[in-house]
Amino acid sequence: MPPPSDIVKVAIEWPGANAQLIEMDQKRPLSSIIREVCDGWSLSGSEQFALRYADGPQLYITEQSRGDIKNGTILRLAISPARAARQLLERIQSHGIDARLEALKELAKLSADPTFAAEFINMEGIGTLARLVESGTHFGEMLAFTLTAFLELMDHGIVSWDLISLSFIKQIAGYVNQPMVDVSILQRSLAILESMVLNSHSLYHRVAQEITVGQLIGHLQVSNQEIQTYAIALINALFLKAPEDRRQEEYTNPLEQHLTEMASSLAQKHLRSIILNHVIRGNRPIKAEMAHQLYVLQVLTFNLLEERMMTKMDPNDQAQRDIIFELRRIAFDGENDPTGTEKRKAMYTKDYKMLGFTNHVNPAMDFTQTPPGMLALDNMLYLAKVHQDTYIRIVLENSSREDKHECPFGRCAIELTRMLCEILQVGELPNEGCNDYHPMFFTHDRAWEEFFCVCIQLLNKTWKEMRATAEDFNKVMQVVREQITRALAMKPSSIDQLKTKLRGLNYSEILRLRQSERMSQDDFQSPPIIELRERIQPEILELIKQQRLNRLCEGSCFRKLGNRRRQEKFWFCRLSLNHKVLHYGDLDESPQGEVPFELLSDKIPVSDIKSVVTGKDCPHMKEKSALKQNKEVLELAFSVLYDPDETLNFVAPNKYEYCIWTDGLCALLGREMGSDLTRSDLDTLISMEMKLRLLDLENITIPEAPPPVPKEPSSYNFTYNYS
Repeated sequence: MPPPSDIVKVAIEWPGANAQLIEMDQKRPLSSIIREVCDGWSLSGSEQFALRYADGPQLYITEQSRGDIKNGTILRLAISPARAARQLLERIQSHGIDARLEALKELAKLSADPTFAAEFINMEGIGTLARLVESGTHFGEMLAFTLTAFLELMDHGIVSWDLISLSFIKQIAGYVNQPMVDVSILQRSLAILESMVLNSHSLYHRVAQEITVGQLIGHLQVSNQEIQTYAIALINALFLKAPEDRRQEEYTNPLEQHLTEMASSLAQKHLRSIILNHVIRGNRPIKAEMAHQLYVLQVLTFNLLEERMMTKMDPNDQAQRDIIFELRRIAFDGENDPTGTEKRKAMYTKDYKMLGFTNHVNPAMDFTQTPPGMLALDNMLYLAKVHQDTYIRIVLENSSREDKHECPFGRCAIELTRMLCEILQVGELPNEGCNDYHPMFFTHDRAWEEFFCVCIQLLNKTWKEMRATAEDFNKVMQVVREQITRALAMKPSSIDQLKTKLRGLNYSEILRLRQSERMSQDDFQSPPIIELRERIQPEILELIKQQRLNRLCEGSCFRKLGNRRRQEKFWFCRLSLNHKVLHYGDLDESPQGEVPFELLSDKIPVSDIKSVVTGKDCPHMKEKSALKQNKEVLELAFSVLYDPDETLNFVAPNKYEYCIWTDGLCALLGREMGSDLTRSDLDTLISMEMKLRLLDLENITIPEAPPPVPKEPSSYNFTYNYS
């Protein structure tokens, strides 16, 4: 008979004594259990003790967290959080340097524990640490441990960042500004400044006044990618929290010294080229967190376009209308305008028609829809000014055609700008966990405008290849969108490489790719083929099921999402080889390969699993309101619900792992596998098997004999390319 669900069997350790093996009744008060354990070792004052996990983060166990204890867990008797906090507070203020160093080292480790942190903060511990930093008397390891403890304590959100003094900020900024400073101190200082900016509006201004562009550029030129990552993260934080009016003002103003001028700085060649040459094109592979920070920087840079994208043109604004006049003048060399008002008006109307505007009389009306608003006009003017020969060629070669195949430049430019804004998600916040940055956007000071110029030439070329008319406008735009998205997926490293990729994706190639993709999904609708497919499908589904379960047995590493993503914490989960138990446990770093079952301290019997939920139905997605706007994390989340009322929460590293795990868990529970990956694999493998069986056969006759014996899974060697 299995033990009651309220009883867990654990081992409890105490230094110098044999471990106690007890059955912990989860209905009994924790203080009563601790008293019993202390009596077992003849320890008095049980109120001065507490239980902690012996492995992993070694967190304190409280009445609120005791439900996480599983059978077979190893615990450790330790001094209580209050007593530990009091002792450490006394030791870090002692005169002995060695004693103080050891105390700070222990404090840095314990500060991640929320129970200990609450006790230490209640004893004014954060103020003590701040004064130690402000004194300027700590250096090396002692200072590094002090800053680590401070950051860990603040991250619990118990104390407001607004209480931080100006002298503390200046001291931390001083460490960042020093030319030679210990790497660990620099990392923590950059992380503290980033947290200040992200968590306090008032501290944003103070930090921005202390840190200059020059100092952060220096940190981008080092060989340590961790330092580079922290530096770009601070840039992103300041950029993200900059007031809207300041951002747009800075987008056009010259470079100034302080990071309150974020957008202007990012637009400057020096900073951009430093990121390109020392980070993107450095000799080291880009790690996941650096890729995320580059993605965030890319998104925030493009978001500077949002105001122009959402600004309607004022048809009565003469300055704005002058831009349209300039477009006409450059295209048609209108220096010798007729003197008569009526003649000029008639000629302008003709020119605006040849320019491809929808409203020939007043083309300003074409820019009143948002998006793309005035951003489309900005792009057109950039093309006309910077790539004048290209602009004139596009306009004149289409305006001179009389076979109804002319490509309307104005209409196309406006629609293309809207499309590019959608593809690059201009105006949307960065997604947590997304690493989708494009190196080519860091290769040019006016990357957005250059991207537009390449794409408008592509559109004009595709229009001619399709021999399109005005009625085909939407079809052409669909093809162009496909060309651009396919080229971007190849991650071109420069604008020139983008041009090369697009040349290979002409209209004929798009048709070939579409036909190939349709052929690979073609089920052949004749009755014999349908019957053959129905016979094949069960064995293919079984093959896919076994592949999913095998992948679960290999296991996967998952990242714990915290307040500071660069201090990553990982955990690993894998299915036992007999498919009866899910093993999981925390890891200090991302593993290389398989993790042995012995290192995974926690487990869940598959028989206890009640269901698998995904997306917004997951408990950890309901708890985190900040993730509501983060569609990507929501789409990668899933949870295992098991008896009695427990959950194991996941956020998959990518869509492929999400499909593998959700399908595998459904297969484990005897439920239908319904992911896009399974549907894709099913279609691909059935098509492959059918082609093999139909090879050299002119007429298909389905015999009355039983279905063929399923092939061994090893006979199918298929590789995923899922993104």
